Amino acid sequence: MRMIFILFCVVPQMVSSQSLRTPIAARYIGLGAYSKNFVDAFSFTANQAALAQVKGIEVGIYGERRFLLDVTNLFTVVFVAPTKQGNMGIEASYFGFTNYNESELGVGYARSLGGKIDLGVKFNYYSIRIPGYGSASAVNFEIGTIAQLAQKVFAGFHIYNPVGGNLGKTNDKLRSAYKFGMGYEASDKFFVATEIIKEEDVPVNVNVGFQYNFRKQLLVRAGIATETTNTYIGAGFTWKNLRLDITGSYHQQLGFSPGLMLLTNFVK
Repeated sequence: MRMIFILFCVVPQMVSSQSLRTPIAARYIGLGAYSKNFVDAFSFTANQAALAQVKGIEVGIYGERRFLLDVTNLFTVVFVAPTKQGNMGIEASYFGFTNYNESELGVGYARSLGGKIDLGVKFNYYSIRIPGYGSASAVNFEIGTIAQLAQKVFAGFHIYNPVGGNLGKTNDKLRSAYKFGMGYEASDKFFVATEIIKEEDVPVNVNVGFQYNFRKQLLVRAGIATETTNTYIGAGFTWKNLRLDITGSYHQQLGFSPGLMLLTNFVK
């Protein structure tokens, strides 16, 4: 019974609008977006403008077993690199299993405008595949901006898929989503952020999270999403240019979702 209920929740029906397929602990991997000292390669998945603050080449891998089921695995790979003309980023994601899966490949670009304002954009190729029923795909884009309002305060907007669009020749479409975020760097060790998200045909969701660096090598992140009262927590360990995070997220009805994130950078 639990399996049927979970599949009903996570596998979109072909006759309805498609949902954004983000990690249960999505706020965890994108937490540092609205900051300057806590940003990393995954930050641009939350707001592409954060890409402008990356200082060197970084590669990241994130995996999540949603609700401890084989059929709801999610994997995300990111690559970011600074250039003289702006910073570039690539994101590839896969969700599902053999008999149902969604994938997305995106290429992003961001740069600073005048030092206190960053602007970023990402173009995505999204596809959904169900053996026996066929597959469908769509091209969409997302755009974001982040401004430094004060020495330790950052705020920004992010829009996903603002023009809509159908999947292939079907009547199904990807939902649009609008986001406002803020971050406050209380110190070089503590950072707190919040996001207000309005996704098409879905109630407003508020995400709140924080990061605390106990030492240079150790950090903890935690937060909550109000839409589903979903909580997450994780701990990260850094050794030289490698960082390993172990994450966990809990949903009151569906249960526990463990995750693992690995980051490496080539900052001089």
